[in-house]
Amino acid sequence: MLHLLHNTGQAMFMLFEAIWFIRHAFGRRSRQETFTQLYVTGIKSLAVITVVALFTGMILALQTGLELKRWGYEEFIGSAVAVTMIREMGPFMTGLIIAASVGSAIAAQLGTMTVSEEVAALEVMSINPNRFLVMPRLVALAVMMPILTVYTNILGIMGGAVVGATQLGVSVRAYMDNATQFAANKDLYVGLLKAFVFGIIIVTVACHQGFVTREGAVGVGKATRRSVIISFLIILVVGYMITRLFYI
Repeated sequence: MLHLLHNTGQAMFMLFEAIWFIRHAFGRRSRQETFTQLYVTGIKSLAVITVVALFTGMILALQTGLELKRWGYEEFIGSAVAVTMIREMGPFMTGLIIAASVGSAIAAQLGTMTVSEEVAALEVMSINPNRFLVMPRLVALAVMMPILTVYTNILGIMGGAVVGATQLGVSVRAYMDNATQFAANKDLYVGLLKAFVFGIIIVTVACHQGFVTREGAVGVGKATRRSVIISFLIILVVGYMITRLFYI
């Protein structure tokens, strides 16, 4: 328990210091690294997010529609898919994808720099590692996670429309009318809040696991695995807590 609290405290201090340096994110020294991280987090993740988002919406529409069709209410799959994607599945699936791809890469990169003493060299040169390494990644994930979540929501809803039109006999127009009728602005705002929080969680866990890496190459592998596992668990718990806070 003491070890857990110690690591949590270290991660929080690292996060707060990185937040303090955000004012330098687009300064002369940090601008290039910040844009690089925005590109890595956003553009290079689009392919896998596209596939996952599209099929998530299709699966939701198919499973929900088959049950609703038994009672003659298949036209309501639009609202079911839209609300589920916007409120929960959009930020959740995006968070898992980014944690598994970007988060693991951050942990591996910083872990390699730690065991090869590159982080120590930065400190010797009076370069703060939290400003040079953590802050650009924090800005990138905090900015791109809500944007990627909106992209996931759109593709998921479109995937549901395809399934509704081709397999459940629900026209695209009826599907979209039903989706826009029942999806509220609150659902969108809560989903974007979740995405923002998930982005901060991922970068905090990944960077901290990278900085505490030991044991050379073996330690880098362990840090990468721990980063993904811890991020997944915290995303699940925090996602439930935010839903509980706003809807009950």
